[in-house]
Amino acid sequence: MRRLAKAKPQREPTIALINIVFLMLVFFMIAGTLAAPPDPRLTLVQTRDLQGQAPGDALLVFADGRLEHQGRPVADAAAFVGALPVDQRDVLRIMPDQALPARQLVALTQALQAAGGGQVILVSQRAIK
Repeated sequence: MRRLAKAKPQREPTIALINIVFLMLVFFMIAGTLAAPPDPRLTLVQTRDLQGQAPGDALLVFADGRLEHQGRPVADAAAFVGALPVDQRDVLRIMPDQALPARQLVALTQALQAAGGGQVILVSQRAIK
């Protein structure tokens, strides 16, 4: 006489899914804490309070280093600062091209200040919108 084998109780397939979700949760909790938070003494730049339109007195700086002010070419930083009235030299706005190398931008900023300019403000695309 042959015995009938007992049917094994089927496990719920949702248990495996719960295990996978739990492992993913643990992974993302650990992965999220690997990056150190920034130093709390750091204050990030805010652009939401800038003017909502491109300033007409801004110095345009193209990717190849050319300078332009109000549609006219400018020879260099000293010529730009020298052409401004004395009361407008305290705050200078420049609009650099996105492709302008950072070294050139820093050098231009230093040249503007060395020529007698005061604070240099970079006008970004976000500030124009």
